[in-house]
Amino acid sequence: MQKPSPEILAAIKAGVALNHEDLYQLNFSGLDLQGANLKKANLIGVNLAQANLSEADLSQADLRGADLSQAVLKNANLQGVCLHRADLSGADLSGANLAGSKLQVSRYDSQTIFPAEFAYKSSGAVGPGANLNGAYLNTANLRNADLQGANMLGAYLGGADLTGANLKGARLSSADLRRAFLTGAYLRNARLNGANLASVDLRAADLTDVEFDHLESIAGADFSNVQGLSKENRSRLLSQPMEELDAWNSFTRSTTRASLQRD
Repeated sequence: MQKPSPEILAAIKAGVALNHEDLYQLNFSGLDLQGANLKKANLIGVNLAQANLSEADLSQADLRGADLSQAVLKNANLQGVCLHRADLSGADLSGANLAGSKLQVSRYDSQTIFPAEFAYKSSGAVGPGANLNGAYLNTANLRNADLQGANMLGAYLGGADLTGANLKGARLSSADLRRAFLTGAYLRNARLNGANLASVDLRAADLTDVEFDHLESIAGADFSNVQGLSKENRSRLLSQPMEELDAWNSFTRSTTRASLQRD
């Protein structure tokens, strides 16, 4: 990833307005950008990890897919900013103005600090305790995401990558998980009642105390090497219709029946 030119850095330090500036995919990681004027800037895919953006003006900037992990955004102006799929893990947004901001599928974690009055759990962002009931998260990259206790009733997660995700206690009842990747995911105490698990890759996932009642389908799901699957739940899964149990997972090259009977 390319570093910003000396001219751009000099302009930022001098307080020059860089509104409408195209800074696409530049690497500002760890830099001191305190008070920078980046209003309406194109910051798609930029690396701002650990950068200091305290009191910066990022209003109406495009930060889609940006890495803001552990960035300092104290008292920053983020009005109308687009943060779709941005990484806010460990970021400090205390005192920031997030009026009209768009956080759909941005990621936060237990270390992220939001402004006191900001309802981040209902903002469309993805993280612990998030309210994502009915959310459209098809094909979303949620690898290693912390979704502990998240509400995802009826969410659309078809083809989503949840490899290694923490879904402890998550409510996924009636969720559409067809062809999702849950390899190595932590699903202890999760509720999957009525979910569609067709062609889901659950290899090596932790399924301790998961609720599996009235599943819509497990056709082609791969349960190889799962952890914590009780005898009761295994029997319940093996009682699904024959056509589901004998369905082939084209990715893992296994049938659902074979994966459930494998030690």
